[in-house]
Amino acid sequence: MKGEEGQEQRDEEGEKDEESRGPPENPNSRDPLAGIRQLVVLISSVIARTYSTKVFSIKWQAIRNKLDHLSSGLATASGFNNSSENPRFSDLIPAVTSTLHYCEDLARSCTELSYSGKLLMQSDLDVLSGKLDLHRRHLDEVYKAGILPHNYAIIVSRPPPGSSRQDMNFFVRDLFTRLQIGNQEIKNQALLALSEILEEDEKYARVISETGDMDYLVRLLDSEDPSVKEKTTIVVSSIAGFEACKSQLIEAMAIPPLIRVLETGGALAKESSATSLYKLTLNSENVWSLTAHGGVTALLKACRQSNGAVTAPSAAVLRNLASVDEIRRFMAEEGVIPVMVNLLRSGHEAAKIYASEFLQLMAGTDENNREEIVRGGGIQALVSLLETSSSLKARDSGFRAIQTFCSSPKYACPLIGSGFLHQVLVFLKSGEFSGQEPALKALLKISMISDETKKAIGDAGLMAELVKLLDAKSPVVKETAAETLSSLLMLSKNRKKFLMEDYNVSKLLQLLDPEDEKLMFKKFLLSALVSITRSNSGRKKIASSESLQYLQKLAETEVIEAKRVIRKLSGNKLMSILSGKWRA
Repeated sequence: MKGEEGQEQRDEEGEKDEESRGPPENPNSRDPLAGIRQLVVLISSVIARTYSTKVFSIKWQAIRNKLDHLSSGLATASGFNNSSENPRFSDLIPAVTSTLHYCEDLARSCTELSYSGKLLMQSDLDVLSGKLDLHRRHLDEVYKAGILPHNYAIIVSRPPPGSSRQDMNFFVRDLFTRLQIGNQEIKNQALLALSEILEEDEKYARVISETGDMDYLVRLLDSEDPSVKEKTTIVVSSIAGFEACKSQLIEAMAIPPLIRVLETGGALAKESSATSLYKLTLNSENVWSLTAHGGVTALLKACRQSNGAVTAPSAAVLRNLASVDEIRRFMAEEGVIPVMVNLLRSGHEAAKIYASEFLQLMAGTDENNREEIVRGGGIQALVSLLETSSSLKARDSGFRAIQTFCSSPKYACPLIGSGFLHQVLVFLKSGEFSGQEPALKALLKISMISDETKKAIGDAGLMAELVKLLDAKSPVVKETAAETLSSLLMLSKNRKKFLMEDYNVSKLLQLLDPEDEKLMFKKFLLSALVSITRSNSGRKKIASSESLQYLQKLAETEVIEAKRVIRKLSGNKLMSILSGKWRA
């Protein structure tokens, strides 16, 4: 009852307003072009009125945008004499006039807070929004006949660099008007101009988000003209990386038509579509819309193609999807893993990198996925990514993916048998800094599996490279190298190889300098020295080293591991130097 009373109250107020305004004059009775211009002025007045509203700010902002777009289309039409010859304007003008008066009434209620209920007002605003959408579609249909004269097909000059925001807004508004009312040739020209300005100046992305009609741009993705569709996907891929545009594209439901382009478009359109989907799905909240509209199937089909320009961004989208646990399970059921393993073998390098990152995510938390990857030859494919012919970025992604298999005994044999240790040796010898951290972390995990894996690493000649990395600039690389050495030296055969070089023991002792405060690093070095003291030759090398003083100083500061090493040392020379407390 309350809602009905509120509606009656608004009706009465509306009748009073209508009486004060007088009966709406039909502009068509005099001059259709004048009527269109009068509508443009009225829209500006209504837009100004909406800025005084005190509630439902988001809805009113959306309504202002729609009024602005409608005004732009009408303003363009008012400049063409042949617009008055189109009989469909006679229906549009009074309908828009009525909606504008309705909008004024709602704006007044939201300014004076005189509405009777929030739910009812929200419903009224939704009705208003729907009417504006209807008018815009009506205007689009009127313009489909191509009322633009030939001389208007020439696009206005692009603002020079450093132009005012007003000039940029005008130029973008003009381009979108041409998209809406122009024929196919004019649409293509406008889209080309949009893609060019976006490539030259990223500031135009924000201008488009504030001035352009994103809903209409998204509708062009379903254009029957292949050229228009292709150019539209290029524009969308350019703006999809900007947050302001990204949210508008999602609101305009851009993902479903982008999927359709990926399925049926030409090569360039498919590439741009996949790139757009990649940028949109960097936000994990958007991945659900893609899966709900059959995007996984379309992406799988694209990844099976030999066209690297399409497979790389398609694989990147699947990588983004794999960041969501529920979707990982869905993709595993859809058979994505074999496709990505195959992409590692035969795809272009960019696609291989995304495939590697995808497999890393899929294998990270699911044993079933790891087993499927191994059965399909995924480990060998990942190891092939580590070859010197690959870029540093590719090798880095390969090492990171392989890490997910390095903690389990069941994958030790496939890893070692694939030549992984040799690739690590070649990589570390190359002296490249990028990729050292994931390579060492993988090596450390393998070393901790069993004595067999420790022996394999020692036999591969990796201990010498680990000693060199103890001087690395990266604290993580230094610590990981020290921890790996500590693990390897627990094996007697590795200790014998390590002690064959006098330099190795001296290096460990030198790095115990008390002035260096890296405690974890020293802890791993001391652990390695404890292992070395298990043999007579190891104890002798420590005792005879000129760097023994660093070990002594640590022991004097009550470092437990240092005291353990000292206690295990033997020999008269040493005993004459050290205090009896080390025997305690």
